[in-house]
Amino acid sequence: MLGKCLCGSVEFEVAGRIPRLYQCHCSLCRKQGGSASNTATIVDSICFRWVSGADHISSWTRDTGFRSDFCSKCGSPVPNPLRNIPYYWVPAGLLENGRRLEIAAHVFVGSRAPWDAVSAQAIQYETIPELSKFIAFLHGRNSA
Repeated sequence: MLGKCLCGSVEFEVAGRIPRLYQCHCSLCRKQGGSASNTATIVDSICFRWVSGADHISSWTRDTGFRSDFCSKCGSPVPNPLRNIPYYWVPAGLLENGRRLEIAAHVFVGSRAPWDAVSAQAIQYETIPELSKFIAFLHGRNSA
């Protein structure tokens, strides 16, 4: 499945089945995307490749490790490597598809904005579960 930023300068591809999505309601994700939450998935680096525009990616990292990669032309958040593990964080809004993707979890609901209504149709976490278990859950390998 292809994905690209708002201006189309940064383009990437995810091979195989797209893992389930999650929405993060933390204050950092709200500020990064300018909305109530950030919808994303985590894909194995073996299934991810840049098609074009990797040279247009800028990055900002907080001292806590939170990383935000974005297109230097249009400002869209773009995928970034997930810390020191072989996965990529992929913003779902960049994916170009006609397929239905499932939001399976909401994380950091304990710090959501007061005006944010979280759907009860997915698992909710006050913070975030242990990362390896959460990734396995998104990939359908176990329950989180």
